[in-house]
Amino acid sequence: MTKFSDLNLDAKVLKAIAETGYDTPTPIQAGAIAPALEGRDVLGIAQTGTGKTAAFTLPMITLLGRGRARARMPRSLVLAPTRELAAQVAENFDTYAKYTKLSKALLIGGTSFKDQDKIIDKGVDVLIATPGRLLDHLERGKLILTDVKVMVVDEADRMLDMGFIPDIEEIFKRTPFTRQTLFFSATMAPEIERITNTFLSNPAKIEVARAATTNVNIKQGVVLFKGSEKRKEPSEKRALLRALIDGEGEACTNAIIFCNRKSDVDIVAKSLNKYGYNASPIHGDLDQSHRTKTLDKFRDNELRFLVASDVAARGLDIPAVTHVFNFDVPSHAEDYVHRIGRTGRAGRSGTAIMICIPRDEKNLEDVERLVKETIPRLDNPMKGAPAKEEAAPEEKPKRTRNRRKKDDEGDTAEVKPLEKPAQDDKPKREDKPRQERSRGGRGRGRNEPDVVGMGDDTPAFIAMSFEERAKV
Repeated sequence: MTKFSDLNLDAKVLKAIAETGYDTPTPIQAGAIAPALEGRDVLGIAQTGTGKTAAFTLPMITLLGRGRARARMPRSLVLAPTRELAAQVAENFDTYAKYTKLSKALLIGGTSFKDQDKIIDKGVDVLIATPGRLLDHLERGKLILTDVKVMVVDEADRMLDMGFIPDIEEIFKRTPFTRQTLFFSATMAPEIERITNTFLSNPAKIEVARAATTNVNIKQGVVLFKGSEKRKEPSEKRALLRALIDGEGEACTNAIIFCNRKSDVDIVAKSLNKYGYNASPIHGDLDQSHRTKTLDKFRDNELRFLVASDVAARGLDIPAVTHVFNFDVPSHAEDYVHRIGRTGRAGRSGTAIMICIPRDEKNLEDVERLVKETIPRLDNPMKGAPAKEEAAPEEKPKRTRNRRKKDDEGDTAEVKPLEKPAQDDKPKREDKPRQERSRGGRGRGRNEPDVVGMGDDTPAFIAMSFEERAKV
């Protein structure tokens, strides 16, 4: 079995690794570190939670051991799709480079440009950034990428989902052609393949798991749920979530709950807190300092439930997450793999439970098609029977469109459908005096007969034409 000591890493890096308690690399690390140290481009494909961050951080620190950065000219560049993932890469760098003199800068949104400029001006060996903030600095003339020797693109498929591919291409064009590129992704979409063919030169391809596979350590399940009424379905769905949490008992020490919409993230978190569950939301509309504090509380076990949008689905290394609850079936099937990958990390076991309402069944089919397996159906704990066998609520009688009229007070009053009067209840229309029936329509005499179906205001000349036809 390969050990880190067999991978020609710098002695200072090995010392830092030993202090973390690891001595054996994961498959993606064992496959990527060796060619990266040789200076080759690397294309790494592995599911989330397999240690991709260390797979590029460790060789990068070793490669940058010699040399010194110049002002505004970083020697290496790491691109990450989200602020949280970029911050995590920075934490990994601090952990493994603690015995070196390498410097770093973290460029993400929600923080001061001025503070970031001060760090860049001193010169940094490793620049970790999100694409948008990096381009902001480039456009302001505060950054030059012509001295980049190693470039890393992490979670490339997530970059694609978030629309960052044009930004990535623009950044690539500003780096030297001779750079070394390390490219990592959990899936290999056609657009990602096009990018790798364009910007990577004869890369070493390391694929340690079939693209879009789920971790075998994760126990999966889905509850098929249909609300009693459409308007009640959201609250009933939140009640089901609480029942699923309670059903896991003490085994659920903490969990991430994923929602598709940011508004639902806030609503679900508020609902859980209302019923005594320690929960907090995290999504892209929240201030960066708030997001950081929330994640720190979750890591420190001060927070039991993290209710999140997909901003937290990628790259967050929180090893001890026991459960993932998908409050919604993800709109993009690939996101399912990344969401449930937040549990079952570092060899641990985990549980992933999803709620599927009727309108999400198509998304569920897409997920099962992607992972090439049928997700086990679970019983609905609120019904005591499998949710898929629940009887549909009784169909309500169709509403009849009632005519409405104005009463004497001017308020609207509902009018019941007219019933046909009995023979003796009312005199026939023909028996009424013509004077009562006639309302003085335009161009019509008072003694002229009415034409059935045309209304009381039918002009006389039209009535005459019907009378002539009747005679014929």
